[in-house]
Amino acid sequence: MRNLQETHLNRARASLRQALSWYGYLRKSGQLSSNPELAGLLKPELEALNSTLNKLDSNVIRIAAFGLVSRGKSAVLNALLGDKILQTGPLNGVTQWPRSVRWQPGGKVLVELIDTPGLDEIEGESRADMAREVVHQADLILFVVSGDITRTEYQALLELRRSQKPLILVFNKIDLYPDTDRGAIYQNLQQLGAGHPEAKPLLTDEIVMMAAEPAAMEVRVEWPDGRVSYEWETPPPQVDELKETILNILNREGRSLLALNALIQARDAETAIAQKTIDLREQEAENIIWQFTKYKALAVMLNPIAFLDILGGTVADLALIRALARLYGLPMTSYEAGKILKTILFSSGGLLLGELGSSFILGLGKTTAAITSADNPSNISAFAGSAIAQAGIAGYGAYSVGKAAQVYLEKGCTWGQLGASSVIQEILSQVDQNTILYRLRQELGIKY
Repeated sequence: MRNLQETHLNRARASLRQALSWYGYLRKSGQLSSNPELAGLLKPELEALNSTLNKLDSNVIRIAAFGLVSRGKSAVLNALLGDKILQTGPLNGVTQWPRSVRWQPGGKVLVELIDTPGLDEIEGESRADMAREVVHQADLILFVVSGDITRTEYQALLELRRSQKPLILVFNKIDLYPDTDRGAIYQNLQQLGAGHPEAKPLLTDEIVMMAAEPAAMEVRVEWPDGRVSYEWETPPPQVDELKETILNILNREGRSLLALNALIQARDAETAIAQKTIDLREQEAENIIWQFTKYKALAVMLNPIAFLDILGGTVADLALIRALARLYGLPMTSYEAGKILKTILFSSGGLLLGELGSSFILGLGKTTAAITSADNPSNISAFAGSAIAQAGIAGYGAYSVGKAAQVYLEKGCTWGQLGASSVIQEILSQVDQNTILYRLRQELGIKY
């Protein structure tokens, strides 16, 4: 298992280095320096790729705690740390901004615990943006509840599930419930915590019960001299189950979690780079597509040989794709190669169908009309009609190929042998059923 985790980590590093080397090539080739506007637009994403690679090399696992106010997020993290480092209190909203603390359980794994404000506090939009950024950086999420899930909590849980990050549901404050109620709530959380009606109930590693700050209890004290007094004592935190669950996950799949999150961040950054590039050069691309559309239509219309129509049309489509790739400066990979090839074949097939259709309707095809026009001048009009019809089909095909190529170039940067999306799929295809990553693979399957 450890060897597999190291493989995942190395594959993720190789993927990020490939991405950075490509965009480094853009700098050296002058494509960014010659276009300051594009360079400025892409700067945040390029910095994100560098930062993600550095995080990967540092081997620090980030665990973020989320939940509504008064669920005890800060107390949960303090219980893990074994010290009251993070501020807690009886008032709502004690935590105003995300705060990170280092935790080194077992002396081997280095973890960064991230405390967050309540998801239902004031300034909802800014807090939502803050939460999205923390989720983006986290490798593992703790969603803290203190009883049955409310509608607001359920919506927040669904949003976190959509982030494609592994999640542990933490049932805090169990000391406030009798055993019977506690068991009933636990069963409800198992089903609702899955975050999808079709998903299986949560497994042992995905839901834990604890009391981060147990309520003080009045105890009877009997003294040697016979006196009896009553004092309030606070029991120690019940945190062993959560700590053991986290350690099991980190030992079993911690490096794979780290690799997967890095790849998700890289995929998002590369997709944003492609989208910004395409948006900025949209008009130039449209001009190129229309230029090839007109040239292809004209060439097909004037050419009398059907076979050359199909061959030349395919060559023109491939040349159009290359022209768009040069314009965008984006990597050409194998993503959706089958789809774009089908589009090209459909374009060429349209010419063939046009040829056959015109032969059936007019009694002779464009090729036949061209050959026999010398003997029968009236066939020139048949040739012209067939040629115009085929030119329209060819032009439509070229335009369709150009639009398909734009999608290919925008999405394709994350695929290929070491593309982020490809390595993500590779990692998820290799996880065991007893891992928290297996749940993530199931959710991705449901989503897509």
